[in-house]
Amino acid sequence: MTSPHGDRHTELALRLNDVASHIARVATSVGRDPQDIELVPVTKFHPVDDLEVLASCGVRVVGESREQEARDKHYHLHASGRRLAIDMIGQIQSKKTNHIARWAHRVHTVDRVKIARGLDNGMKRAIDAGERIGVENNVSRLPTFIQWSVDGDPARGGASEKELDDIADAVSSSEYLTLEGLMVVPPRDKNPAQVFDYAAELSDLLYRKHGGHGGLSAGMSNDIDSAIAAGSTVVRVGTAILGSRPVTL
Repeated sequence: MTSPHGDRHTELALRLNDVASHIARVATSVGRDPQDIELVPVTKFHPVDDLEVLASCGVRVVGESREQEARDKHYHLHASGRRLAIDMIGQIQSKKTNHIARWAHRVHTVDRVKIARGLDNGMKRAIDAGERIGVENNVSRLPTFIQWSVDGDPARGGASEKELDDIADAVSSSEYLTLEGLMVVPPRDKNPAQVFDYAAELSDLLYRKHGGHGGLSAGMSNDIDSAIAAGSTVVRVGTAILGSRPVTL
């Protein structure tokens, strides 16, 4: 059956296959099982049509960084019957936690105790009101990664190393959140391999102290190899799959 999206379907299918094949090669070369690494295409700023194409290519989870945009896409996909979950991968304002709890499949960017508590309260409200619509998995629990800031730059989000335990306590003691592990984005002036190696150590420490799943959300289009070598369990790839972001005004 011919896709209504024509050439875009072919383009994205080929790019997805190329990235998945690359992940498999790199994982095998460092002695890892490629099945242990989840590929999450990053669709921020791209039209919802692209998300529909990805869903038709077999993608089940994508990443978005702006709450309103993600929310609109989520409800559009739900209304059109597309089985595609959306992860929140951008910085979170505390006033947005109630909204995020209604549509997010996972959250990768918890960087304050206040955010963890806000998401937990938001989950309770959403579940009580029956508003976790379209979230076919994780309906009653919200998997969360704690974002670690390497350089402490508030503009980029993330918690300092000394804050990680308090946030992990807040997540692991909550009613509706689960601790997935650590998330990190290396600053441009840092060596990604060194950042990822240390992030993997921090994730392991959090797992041993607070439980959860000990995952690591790390690696994007330009540093995916180093992330896989360090043990990343979720890689977030945008440009290599979707191409350049559309120009926005």
